[in-house]
Amino acid sequence: MRTLALLVINAGSSSVKFAVFAWPAHGDPQRQPLHEGEAIDAANGIAIRFDAAPERLLQNAPGEDPFRRALREIVDWTRERLPHLTLGAVAHRVVHGGAQYAAPVIVDAGVLGALRRLTPLAPLHQPHSLDAIALLRTAFAGVPQIAVFDTAFHRTLPHNEQLLPLPHAWFDKGVRRYGFYGLSYEYLSVALDETFGSRAQGRVIAAHLRGGASLCAMRALRSVATTMGFSALDGLMMGTRCGTLDPGAVLHLLDVEHLSHEALGRILYHESGLKGVSGISSDPRELLAREASGDARAHDALALYAHRIVREMGALAALLGGLDMLVFTAGIGEHCAALRERICAAFGWLGVELDPAANAANAHVISHASSAVTVVVEPTNEAWIAARDAIRLLHARQRHVAGM
Repeated sequence: MRTLALLVINAGSSSVKFAVFAWPAHGDPQRQPLHEGEAIDAANGIAIRFDAAPERLLQNAPGEDPFRRALREIVDWTRERLPHLTLGAVAHRVVHGGAQYAAPVIVDAGVLGALRRLTPLAPLHQPHSLDAIALLRTAFAGVPQIAVFDTAFHRTLPHNEQLLPLPHAWFDKGVRRYGFYGLSYEYLSVALDETFGSRAQGRVIAAHLRGGASLCAMRALRSVATTMGFSALDGLMMGTRCGTLDPGAVLHLLDVEHLSHEALGRILYHESGLKGVSGISSDPRELLAREASGDARAHDALALYAHRIVREMGALAALLGGLDMLVFTAGIGEHCAALRERICAAFGWLGVELDPAANAANAHVISHASSAVTVVVEPTNEAWIAARDAIRLLHARQRHVAGM
């Protein structure tokens, strides 16, 4: 008997994550996918993994986009290795929904065109997501392709948090604070409520830390402030992205250093952050090792990274009027105890008291029992949120059709 299933594609700036979830007749899918894998940009190709099978390298072919090659491998895998499944829909994480899209949407040619016009706002991510949608619309003709948006969770931001200090006419044209990593924060809102109940309904700051990074302040598990704004370049210092930067420095690079638009974009998106300051790597694990051996630039990069996180967390705590819970998630947030320790050490004045043993073990709760602030390490599950929201959309459409 064939099982109805949904494929989730998360095409990022340097990887394509994918997962297959069973499609329930009613309610939400199980959180653990039936199958999953990842394709990662490597030095001479794409390293791809299906379930627990060993990783293999797809070498670059002349004139071929490596990510499209990876997507074709995923399509072939779905067809050939999963014959027991019937694909009912494909859900895609799309970073930017702009002012128009605040909820999941079935993608047709018109929606795809509207989303392509938002590419300048997320140039590292949007093209990969939309290429994936276009390719899978062709590969799985007739199967709904559903976009779920990282910006959607932040539509609860207060008006003054959405405004930018520019002439108001630009706000009406869509130049405003949107916020990102919404699928991750939406998952945290579900998981924290289940585990911590009323405490999670209070003043919460969530730190999504990986190659890209942001903070989200929540009250009643709804976004009330976030560090990323108009684009995914804003806010915290990241792996290769600069984060918040004096616009005068950008004008200087253009007017005095005479950088082209392309060269400037490459610096801000690909050559800044941990990689730029250290001159070594965007990976905190490598920088921690180099720092321990006395590398001054590795030390500077890590010190600035932690400093910028602490500075932004302090601002969000001020907006919340205090702090009840601090949550770390995503690759760095979940696995880098040394950075969590540096960040938490700055918030003793707020009542944060870390349990060193629990932190070193990446435990779920890493604060001491006497800590006024509960500090949590919560693995994120963006794929499940994408699957859940897509299935809810299609179930609602079925109910609407049935009721007509």
